[in-house]
Amino acid sequence: MSKSVKRVSRAAAELGLDIEVRRMGASTRTAEDAAAACGCAVGQIVKSLIFQRAEDGSLVLLLVPGDRQADMTLAGAAAGSTLTRADADEVRIRTGFAIGGVSPIGHLEAPEVWMDEPLLAHDQVWAAAGAPDAVFAVAPDTLQRAAGAKVAKLSG
Repeated sequence: MSKSVKRVSRAAAELGLDIEVRRMGASTRTAEDAAAACGCAVGQIVKSLIFQRAEDGSLVLLLVPGDRQADMTLAGAAAGSTLTRADADEVRIRTGFAIGGVSPIGHLEAPEVWMDEPLLAHDQVWAAAGAPDAVFAVAPDTLQRAAGAKVAKLSG
């Protein structure tokens, strides 16, 4: 098991989150790939998108359904800041995850977390667990509490 997947498992245990990390054997890097591997709807896939606040560079994590795109006007309004996409190197250095495997929990540097409201409509969602082929299933309200996410409308 990779260091980043172990870190997600440890973080889940520390948060009281009972998850089973599944290695899918194929990439779950895109929402469509993840949905096919997990046997769920694309909207049940949690995309973990890392941004930076324009004024101070602090990290903001947006949790958005796989079938939606983050609306940067809505996300910026929710976060109270202009958000810019963090580049892949910055994401890896500051979170400990490569893009495509960014988990909602277990970051090296804890970001501010926002969850898009439509995720809460599902009984279960699937999130990345630290590697492009690692995922875990969880109730979205449980994930929201564990990640310390604020809920807002983030997608159009």
